[in-house]
Amino acid sequence: MMSGYYLAARQLEFFKGRSNSGPNTDVLADALAIAQHHDAVSGTEQQHVANDYTKRLSMGYVEAEELVASSLGFLAKSTSDKDYKKPVTKFEQVIGELVTVRDSTGSEIESQLVHISNNSLGIRDYYVNAYLGKSPDEIPKYWLAFFASVPPLGFSTYTVSIAKGGASSVISRLHTTEGTKTGTIQIGQGDVKLIYAVDEGKLTHYINSRSSVETSVEQSYIYYSGYDKSDKDPQASGAYIFRPNNTFPIKSGQVPLTILQGPVLDEVHQQINPWISQITRVYKQKEHVEVEFTVGPIPVDDGIGKEIATLFSTTMDTNKTFYTDSYGRDFIKRVCFVVVYFHLICLAALCSEINLGMYIEDNRTELSVMVDRSMGGSSLVDGQVELMLHRRLLYDDGKGVAEPLNETVCALDKCTGLTIQGNIYLRINTLGEGAKWRRSFGQEIYSPFLLAFTEQEEDNWLNSHVPAFYWLAPSYSLPDNVALKSLQVGEGKDLSTMAAVELKKLFPKKEISKVTEMSLSANQERAEMEKKTTGLEYRKCT
Repeated sequence: MMSGYYLAARQLEFFKGRSNSGPNTDVLADALAIAQHHDAVSGTEQQHVANDYTKRLSMGYVEAEELVASSLGFLAKSTSDKDYKKPVTKFEQVIGELVTVRDSTGSEIESQLVHISNNSLGIRDYYVNAYLGKSPDEIPKYWLAFFASVPPLGFSTYTVSIAKGGASSVISRLHTTEGTKTGTIQIGQGDVKLIYAVDEGKLTHYINSRSSVETSVEQSYIYYSGYDKSDKDPQASGAYIFRPNNTFPIKSGQVPLTILQGPVLDEVHQQINPWISQITRVYKQKEHVEVEFTVGPIPVDDGIGKEIATLFSTTMDTNKTFYTDSYGRDFIKRVCFVVVYFHLICLAALCSEINLGMYIEDNRTELSVMVDRSMGGSSLVDGQVELMLHRRLLYDDGKGVAEPLNETVCALDKCTGLTIQGNIYLRINTLGEGAKWRRSFGQEIYSPFLLAFTEQEEDNWLNSHVPAFYWLAPSYSLPDNVALKSLQVGEGKDLSTMAAVELKKLFPKKEISKVTEMSLSANQERAEMEKKTTGLEYRKCT
C-alpha cells in the first residue's frame, strides 16, 4: 500500500516541484527501502523489529500525505496557495439517506451502497480499541461503490452529496439462502457469472460469456498442523520453517449464502466457520472475481499451531505444472514431483513465494490468481491452486527469530491471535489470454488510485478548483506494454556519461579471447534474451 502511495506522491512532487524545506517523499522512500528486507516481507523478524518497520512507514506516510495535500491544491489551481485542505478519510455521516455521485464534468454516474459485513465492523471496533483505547465514535452502515477513471499522470474529481432528486445510489438488494436446501444460484450481471450450489453453499462454476469460457471450479479451506518440538525431533514449524505434521479440511457443512446485488457489483457473503469468513465480489464491468478473506484469530486451545490455506480446484489437466512470479517480474515454471509417502515433506519444498500471482494451464484454458500481499503458493494436485493465508505457531523453529509465530493483539480485557483480511483475484481465460490480464491488473494492485478526500460545499469547490488534471495530452496514452516508472532523474552530470574501459589494462596478465554482452543479471546472453522476450527493462550501467 505504501509503495503505491509513494509512486503517486513522487509524481505529484515532480509536477509541483521539489521543495527542500517543505514536505517531500524522502522519509517514506527510506522507510520503504528498509521494509523491502526479506525479513520484513516474510515476517521472519522479532516483534520489536516489526514495530519499528511500522513506525518508520507511518512517519514516512505522514510527511508524504502533507506533500500530496499541497501538491493537489497547487495543481487544482486553488484561488490561493492556502486554499486547500489536508486530505481526510472521513465524510460527514449520511445514515439512512441516499447519495448522488458526479464525475469531473458534473454528470451523475451509477453508484451503489453496499452493506458492511458484521465481521468487518467487529474487526474495526476491536482493533480501534486495541490501538486507540476507545470505540469508534460512529458505526458506518455502507460502502459506496462506483466506477472511476483517471487520465494518465493526472487526477479526476468525484463529488458525493446527499441526493436531492435525480439519480441516486442504489442500496444493494439483500437476500439469503437460509432455509433453502436445493437448487443453484447465479451472481454477476456482466460477462462473468458464478454458479453456487445452495445445498453445500459452495461455488461450482465460473462462466465468462464474452470469451466463451465455462468451467467447474470449487473453493475450500484447509489447515496444516505444525510440528512441535520434542526430544526425539527438535525441529518445529515456525517463522522460517514450514514443516506440516498433517493436513485437515476445514469443514463448513451447509453454509448459508448472503447475496447482495446492485448495479455496480454483486457480493456473496459466507461464514465458513467461527473464525473464517469471506466475501466474493463480481463487478459488472470487470472480468475477474475478487475474494476478500478474513481469517483469525486462529484457535490454539488444543496446543497445536495451525497454518491456513485456501484451495481453488478445477478439472484442468495441468500435468503437475504451475507458474509463479519471480518478484513481480517474470513467471517461473515449476513442476510438482510429490511422492505420496513423502507428501508433507515435499510440500514444504514446493511451496513457493508468491508476490504478484500464479497460474496453471492446460491445452484449453488457464486459471490465474493474483494476490495483494506476499503469500506461499503451490499446486500439489492437477488443476488446483493452493495459497497460504495465515499462520499461528506455538514454538520457535530455532532459526534466529527466537520467538514463536504467535503474535497477539490485546483489547477489551483480552488478548487474541491476529485476524487478517486480504484479497485474492481470480480469472479464467482461454489459453494464451491470461498474460495481458496478469500484467495490467498486477499494476492496478501494486499502484492503485491515490485517494484524497475533503469536505466542502460542492459548488464552492468546483468553482474554485480545476476538477481534472492532464499531464499528457488528453487524447494520448502510452502503449499497453510500456510503463513509465519514474519522472525524476537524479544522476550526476559526470557519472551519468558514457564511459570507456580498457580491458587489456584491466586484465594485463590475461589474454582476452572473447567479449560477450550479458543481461543485467548476467545469467544469459543479451542477444539470446532479446530473442526470447519483449518489453524487458534495460538500464544504463554507470
